[in-house]
Amino acid sequence: MEKFVMFGDTPLFYIDEGRGIPVMLLHGYLESSLVWDDFASNLKRTNRVIRLDLPGHGLSGEHGDVHTMEFMADAVRHVLALANVNKCILVGHSMGGYVTLAFAKKYPELLNGFVLFHSTPNPDSEEKRALRDKEIELLKEDKLELIARTTAPNGFARDNRKRFADFIDECVEMYSVNEKAGVIASLNGMKIREDMNEFVASTTIPHMFVFGMKDFYISWEVAEGLMAKFPKAETLVLENSGHMGFVEEPKKSLEAIVAFAEKCA
Repeated sequence: MEKFVMFGDTPLFYIDEGRGIPVMLLHGYLESSLVWDDFASNLKRTNRVIRLDLPGHGLSGEHGDVHTMEFMADAVRHVLALANVNKCILVGHSMGGYVTLAFAKKYPELLNGFVLFHSTPNPDSEEKRALRDKEIELLKEDKLELIARTTAPNGFARDNRKRFADFIDECVEMYSVNEKAGVIASLNGMKIREDMNEFVASTTIPHMFVFGMKDFYISWEVAEGLMAKFPKAETLVLENSGHMGFVEEPKKSLEAIVAFAEKCA
């Protein structure tokens, strides 16, 4: 089922499929719910799967100049309420992981568990904030397609790019159709997001990290540091993946999410 709903004055688009333990999939920056198509088609065989276009992405509208992670978490809460989901597993890819953490902190009673899929609890560094500012300037110059053509291949391990060339082209198209105002609002929100390391260390909600050993955006050194810092978290390491493990190594990713959902519920 595909559905449009209103969150205040912001239209939201989501897809609700399958039966079983509810799992909500949150996409990353520039992506939309379409990025999960193949993964969701397999996951819905065992689980109820809800996919949301986060505000400012895909078919969902934007709201102002800044989309904080908390605002997007509230949008997630709104959709879950309308879908009559009392508890779920939240799976957040990249930026979706930042939204997942904001949701977990704000609405812990609604979660059986959460997964940070190629995402971390770390805030932006000064260097990263500067890069986001440069990207905002490019967007203001109507260079979204240029950003898309750079970002899409970097999501994949270098030795996987030829094999996934068609999917990379699909990503470029997916990224390029976003409205620049929504993308800028999301960049502004990510720049100011909270450091969530203390929250992850203290939460009693079951959680799991998924890391790719060849991730361009999250170095293996950073991943190893987080695994050492949070030994109680479950961890899946994808040896042959970059930042798109649910595409690069879908079988391992699917099996881990299904098993985690069953264990948590």
